[in-house]
Amino acid sequence: MTPTLLVLDADPPPRLGRLTGRVRIVHTDARHLAERLPEADVLLVWDFTSRAVRQAWPGDGPRPRWVHTASAGVDHLMCPELAASDTVVTNARGIFDQPIAEYVAALVLAVAKDLPRTLEYQRERIWRHREGRRVAGTRACVIGSGPIGRAIVRTLKALDVTTALVGRVPRTGIHGPADLDRLIARADWVIAAAPLTEQTYRMFDTRRFGVMQPSAFFVNVGRGHLVDEEALAHALTQRWIAGAALDVFATEPLPGDSPLWGLPGLIVSPHMSGDTVGWRDELGSQFLELYERWAAGRPLVNVVDKTRGYVPGH
Repeated sequence: MTPTLLVLDADPPPRLGRLTGRVRIVHTDARHLAERLPEADVLLVWDFTSRAVRQAWPGDGPRPRWVHTASAGVDHLMCPELAASDTVVTNARGIFDQPIAEYVAALVLAVAKDLPRTLEYQRERIWRHREGRRVAGTRACVIGSGPIGRAIVRTLKALDVTTALVGRVPRTGIHGPADLDRLIARADWVIAAAPLTEQTYRMFDTRRFGVMQPSAFFVNVGRGHLVDEEALAHALTQRWIAGAALDVFATEPLPGDSPLWGLPGLIVSPHMSGDTVGWRDELGSQFLELYERWAAGRPLVNVVDKTRGYVPGH
């Protein structure tokens, strides 16, 4: 029997030509997802910004045996019913690691060398000499010990930045949560790259920003809800920390009337740190490779631990 692949669409759609004649491909939008779920063997969540799966999954009828999301995070689709089911969930682990690491390194260099103000002064035709910071020898604390966090550590080490990596549990080369406050208290760069779980929800709050030193710069490339945005706004306004950069937000797209746009010392980017030229083709190729494994009855890779909300490390 020909399997049915249900695709929760986004524009542009994935290139699935390799499956022509082998798979019945059904495209859907969020509005019709619930009624089409029972007919699917596989669900490809191509629209990884949609929360439609969380809303559509509970209900009557059979559910897909495998769900793949074209994203690293899975909080947008995970609901209690999916977590408790036998459905296998996979993610796009591996696609975004190095691009995000390069983005973080670019932020570190840009801030240390005061490039944002250089561009601002150029637009205003102002010649104003300043002194930049030396990056080599500074300290970074990276929170999130998955592939993205490890790629950030490798890239910052190439700039001679002393790095500490914090994960869910301590192990060789990785600190545990008990060390976090001590590490961020002396870090020049505090970088959040953790998955969103019950333990990491708003982990960066008023107390944590108060622990950081006044010269520290905070970066979030993980999930928006890792940060209490009001607490960050207060920390920046009161100059508890030197600045911050957010690539992810609690609400996306960031509303035009959000006070975050005008905060002193905050760099706002539209969830683009991992998106490089050709990234959608890479996501499509990754899914096709996973599909070949699934169709052949071979074990899938990038399998998410549904109770933890991420792919466990090795």
